[in-house]
Amino acid sequence: MMDTETKQAKRKENFAKLDEAIAARKGERGALMPVLQEAQAIFGYVPQDVQIRIANGLGVPLTEVYGVSTFYSQFALEEQGRHIIGLCLGTACYVRGAQKILDRLSSELDCKVGHTTKDGAFTLNATRCLGACGLAPVMMIDDEVYGRLTPGEVPGILAKYKDQQAS
Repeated sequence: MMDTETKQAKRKENFAKLDEAIAARKGERGALMPVLQEAQAIFGYVPQDVQIRIANGLGVPLTEVYGVSTFYSQFALEEQGRHIIGLCLGTACYVRGAQKILDRLSSELDCKVGHTTKDGAFTLNATRCLGACGLAPVMMIDDEVYGRLTPGEVPGILAKYKDQQAS
């Protein structure tokens, strides 16, 4: 765990990197998307203060930065957990019970969709399609796919990731 002074120094360093990325693209047509991608790579997410810095640096309205940040699913507006859970709510998954699985995940993690657990271990996301409709309902945790899920399997799957953190 980083102390406050170390966190502040890291944040200052990250903003310096962001300023470099902005300066490298300032005045360039279509600069917003690559700068947002760079910000996501630097910070791990694109919080409001980063969006403001980008808007001011590129001379674009904050509403435009926010609009792009929220439109594309690759951008996170909150700090992400160590493990990212994506549960498909596309048609095939939904009709095969994905909502019950999502409810179980939310309950087990004590976390709402689109948020990160208090301990920073998991971020819970609902997605539209994971491209594995034949395995519906489908969930991904990091790069691992879980198909034909039932709500009863959720605790055991989560335990595997919780155990990884303990060791």
